[in-house]
Amino acid sequence: MGALDGKAIIVTGAAGGIGAAAALVLAAAGARLVLSDVNAASGEAAAQAVRDAGGEAVFVAADLASEEAIAALVAKTVQMYGRLDGAFNNAGVEQRNKPLDELTLDEWDLAIRIDLTAVFLCIKHQVKAMLGGGGGAIVNTASSLGQVGLAGASEYCAAKHGVIGLTRAAGADYGARGVRVNAVLPGITATPMIERLSGDPQLAATFERLKLRHSMHRFGQPSEIGDAVVWLLSDQASFVNGATIAVDGGYLSI
Repeated sequence: MGALDGKAIIVTGAAGGIGAAAALVLAAAGARLVLSDVNAASGEAAAQAVRDAGGEAVFVAADLASEEAIAALVAKTVQMYGRLDGAFNNAGVEQRNKPLDELTLDEWDLAIRIDLTAVFLCIKHQVKAMLGGGGGAIVNTASSLGQVGLAGASEYCAAKHGVIGLTRAAGADYGARGVRVNAVLPGITATPMIERLSGDPQLAATFERLKLRHSMHRFGQPSEIGDAVVWLLSDQASFVNGATIAVDGGYLSI
């Protein structure tokens, strides 16, 4: 039996990278998935990859800048599976790699809206469904940059620091009511984007320095983040609530 057998779980930001890899890991653990993203073509491909591997997944497009879209995503999941047992709130936008004084207000607003406010809205609607179904578990993607700063990433760091605070507060709100809320803090993860950037001769030296900043001297694999999410969503983590789990190869330890 899998750790998530029969559990209905939403994954946002599922079209690629950590989200798509986590979907495969969650499905292998027995979860029934609703995958969501703004990128419909890649999202459908991620759902098909789960089905091809023998798992159960459907894709529902949703723009998480819209509370109505988030509410509809949760309602669709409950309609399909009769309940919502878990959620991996993973969708986000990247930093602009600009010093703070060069950021526009629109760039700041977008990062806060998608990387923080959308997580709040997802939790808000997911919790309502879970409380009506006997409980559940939520995992939010924060970042190692939710604990430390990085030049050129003020908007991203601010949002991810906020996700950690939001996770702790939501855990305090709902832990006694049967809904656990935790967060994973990935280090640099070998998504297609990172592999592309690290292969750029002009950036190769920077990425080598970043690799050494991780005490394991390598970047993470997306599926390794998924493994941590499986555990946090499963009953094996039944006494874990309001926690932030660094899955960062030691980035925060040195």
